[in-house]
Amino acid sequence: MTQILGQICINVRDIDKSLEFWEGVCEIPLQHRTEIPGVLEAVLQAEQGGSRIQLAQHLAQDSPIDMGTAMWKIYVNTSDCQRLYDRAISAGCEPVTEPMKLDRWPVTVAFVKDFDGYLIEFVEHHEGTRPGVPDPKADKEN
Repeated sequence: MTQILGQICINVRDIDKSLEFWEGVCEIPLQHRTEIPGVLEAVLQAEQGGSRIQLAQHLAQDSPIDMGTAMWKIYVNTSDCQRLYDRAISAGCEPVTEPMKLDRWPVTVAFVKDFDGYLIEFVEHHEGTRPGVPDPKADKEN
């Protein structure tokens, strides 16, 4: 028996504003949008694979997203951490931590809060990714 993490669904206040971040800033392609009773949904995924993210705007809810304590952060692997961080800040995301190379792992990381307040970690791997994890730099080299 095999299990593969396929998709994470997060609540958003405004699906179009959220798509500005995920599709516009992060450049993760929109795969499809749908509407079910009371909910607008959009699914995004990189062409190279990896998990999908689903955005869900519940039309009857107009209050801010209650972050609670269940979710800590969402990782986005990138080929250029500084560029992505700069794009996010220019788009109006809240800066949390500027890009920095870590001593413990061969990565550069940066943190922002997106338009809904989710903590997003941008990760640039300097020595490739683990097997099974698409490497954003591999596509650039081809």
